[in-house]
Amino acid sequence: MRRITSRSALWLVPLLALFCATNLLAAGKKSAPRKARPAAVAAVLPASATPAEDLGAGNTLVRLKNGMGVLVREDDRFPLVNIRILVHAGSAYETPAQAGISHVLEHMVFKGAGDMAVGEVARRIEAAGGSLNAGTGFDHTTYYVEVPDQSWKLGLATVVDMTLRPTLDPKELESEKEVVLAELKRGQDSPDSMLFQTVQRMLWKDTSYAWPIIGYTDTVRAVTTRSMRDYIAPLYQPQNMLLCVVGRVKAAEVLAEAERLLGGLSNTGQIVPPVPFPAPKADGPHLEVVRGPWNKVHMALAFPAPDFLSAKMAGLDVLAQVLGGDSTSRLYRKFKYDLRLVDSISVGSSNMERSGVLMVAAELDADKLPKFWDALVAELASFDPADISDQELARARTNIEAGLFLTRETIAGLAGKISHQYAFEGGPQGEANYLLGVAGANRAQLSALYREYFRPERLSAAILAPKDGLIDQAKLLQALKGRWPAKAGASDGAEAGSAKAVRQLKLPGGGTLVLQPDHTLPYTALSLAWPGGDGLLKPSEQGLATLTASMLGRGTAKLSANQLEDFLADRAASLGAGAGTETFSVNAKFPSRFSADMLDLVRQTLVSPAFAEKELARAREDQLNGIKRSEDQPISLLFRNLSGILFASAPQSYKRLGLATDVARMTAAQARDFWARQSREPFVLSVCGTFDEAAITAFAQALEKDLRVEPKAYVPATPAWNPKTSKTLTLKGRKQSHLLVVFPAPGREDLEASARLSVLRAALAGQSGLLFRDLRDRQGLGYTVTAFLSQGKHAGFMAFYIATDPDKVPQAMEGFRKAAEDIGAKALPGAELARAKNILSGEYYQDRQSLLARSGEAAGALVQGYERDMERKLVERAQQVRAEDVRATAGAVLKWDGAFVVQVEP
Repeated sequence: MRRITSRSALWLVPLLALFCATNLLAAGKKSAPRKARPAAVAAVLPASATPAEDLGAGNTLVRLKNGMGVLVREDDRFPLVNIRILVHAGSAYETPAQAGISHVLEHMVFKGAGDMAVGEVARRIEAAGGSLNAGTGFDHTTYYVEVPDQSWKLGLATVVDMTLRPTLDPKELESEKEVVLAELKRGQDSPDSMLFQTVQRMLWKDTSYAWPIIGYTDTVRAVTTRSMRDYIAPLYQPQNMLLCVVGRVKAAEVLAEAERLLGGLSNTGQIVPPVPFPAPKADGPHLEVVRGPWNKVHMALAFPAPDFLSAKMAGLDVLAQVLGGDSTSRLYRKFKYDLRLVDSISVGSSNMERSGVLMVAAELDADKLPKFWDALVAELASFDPADISDQELARARTNIEAGLFLTRETIAGLAGKISHQYAFEGGPQGEANYLLGVAGANRAQLSALYREYFRPERLSAAILAPKDGLIDQAKLLQALKGRWPAKAGASDGAEAGSAKAVRQLKLPGGGTLVLQPDHTLPYTALSLAWPGGDGLLKPSEQGLATLTASMLGRGTAKLSANQLEDFLADRAASLGAGAGTETFSVNAKFPSRFSADMLDLVRQTLVSPAFAEKELARAREDQLNGIKRSEDQPISLLFRNLSGILFASAPQSYKRLGLATDVARMTAAQARDFWARQSREPFVLSVCGTFDEAAITAFAQALEKDLRVEPKAYVPATPAWNPKTSKTLTLKGRKQSHLLVVFPAPGREDLEASARLSVLRAALAGQSGLLFRDLRDRQGLGYTVTAFLSQGKHAGFMAFYIATDPDKVPQAMEGFRKAAEDIGAKALPGAELARAKNILSGEYYQDRQSLLARSGEAAGALVQGYERDMERKLVERAQQVRAEDVRATAGAVLKWDGAFVVQVEP
């Protein structure tokens, strides 16, 4: 498991017995559990790897035409070859009713595969002097053999049959289910297994991480040959697999054999990469006491952690090592060695594909629990990473590195390591980056991480206690809340896929300050947003807000435009402004070490912009050129005119760039007057990244005074729609028609309606969406076919778009009409609904990875009157939308008789 430190995670080995359930047949031992954060395997293998790519260190990677990855590592240390196929499918890809089916399948491959009868799989490998095994995790399943080098072809053929051609004999299945049920009972007798199952149920409630990998008695009994094949079909595809061969082999020979055995396989459908689960709600602490036939108390304090690829895990693992990594750690020395309250205590982390966990685990006598509980809670509440000594830091780094490097000692360990790296981490660079993070972790970063993740409101605690033990659950919870109180107003922090210690403050002048610390990079992103924008303009001033935004980057009272550009370039910084229909924004991003310089520049830009005549002339010319360009491109022409076609009232009816005749006459005095009005609106300042909270707060408060902010803010009105119409624009000399069908829809103020509309849009849009598959793939009407959703606070619209040949417009119109009718008449199939929801989650997290995207999201949402995390809540609400909800929404919104039709014709 990458990034489980050498001794900090020893507690995970017994605790995760069911985390990575492993067949014991033939090998006689379990494989080490591994952390996983895979994207779809085929998606992360570079296309340039075909033909074979020498990746250095003896690694060769190729992708077969069907998308299957083949990784070969020549290693002559031993006369052995380890061969494994990793499938991106584990228990997290099951439904609740299927719980455990991945693990049952793993068992069944040993009961016959390919032309091998029952028992022959093991016999064939063992007869060659080899061993074989398989392992099921939350996110992947691995099948592997290790054979003498002269038998590597036999081993490869066997692994291929195990993975892709299991016999799944019904009679053998009934027999093997009893074996699995016996394994399940064995786990129920293990306090470590039961402790982890209790924690996972609490921590990952309502997700596919909530059930044990081995499943439950009733779900295991319900598995049939048919249900296994139904489970296999969408997941066991070549594009979703990686073959890894390590040992005394020749890469060219392995690649040729892999092509012979696997190159002819076909994929049967799309693989949609998963996205991280939203962080659990910060509504704790929660405590659950489970009584059983235990002689000791087994307890765990679990906190949500990031998913596998988070750069924060380097620092969090350093914290775990210092706190409870080995016998020199803080908690071990205090509670085991000095106070002698526990038999064992440790701290570790584990990260999966879509979430993770940080856990403090201990075993002790029941009569010592009250004293230990009070002391442990007090210790966690008062722990300050700023007090970590240089020796502790150095020791933690050394042990973390050792844990990673020692996995390469054996052929099997090396195969597990590199297959994981290339399937899930983009190659060895992921580990290299992690080690750089470990080496660079400093006390300030560790302090920020501790405050962010070790929070009582996010705690799920489980205690396994003897049946006759006198343990008062209410009293323990009361002591926890008293000694380690949750912070008032603490955010639930589920932003950008992981916990965030976000603070939101009201400023004295009526504005809002949002602080989003993220120490992943030494950078700061700053977003300011005001209500107003085009909403503050008269009809004759259309385009003035955009012109003013351009002028704000063209000099201050102290700096000319060129000097300002040089200032930014010298600091690798950016600064820009933009105007919207009812908002105005300024954004900056810079290395945190230049914070003082950049905050002063932002203040100058906002408080004393130059509005120099010569720069106004340049900005005006740029905007006039922008208008010309927008009228020279079919799509730009369509959208430049769309607002005026749809809406009768300002500012929704305005053209953002304005009318050329008006813009040509605009003056510096007009821009200065508009900025005076705009800048007095109460603003939202959102900062994300590495920053000094006190300095940012002081900057925001001073800026309110400098701008003379007035508490009364611009209030957007509900826009008035034009009557339904059909409008044709002409752009001569072009070859294609551009067709847009627009359906009026509710605005964002109705979260439930917006969630349903978002799912509807996702079902229709994209290359695998309903519109694309029908109008492009089936009918061949055009290259670009999609649907999109645009919403203001009080009104919005859904639109269908296609670029097609002029003579195909009637057919495209009919295709759109039929699509609207069909989706409003019949509920989406389950697969289509799941695809739409996955797309929404994927889009959200992919679009918000950058610091500036997150700072801008919060500022933009709050200034429009939404909660700062409204977009995330919308995506989460969308996950609860039913197929019938989508059908009803489509029926209510996609009314063909009420649609606007806008065309650009040649």
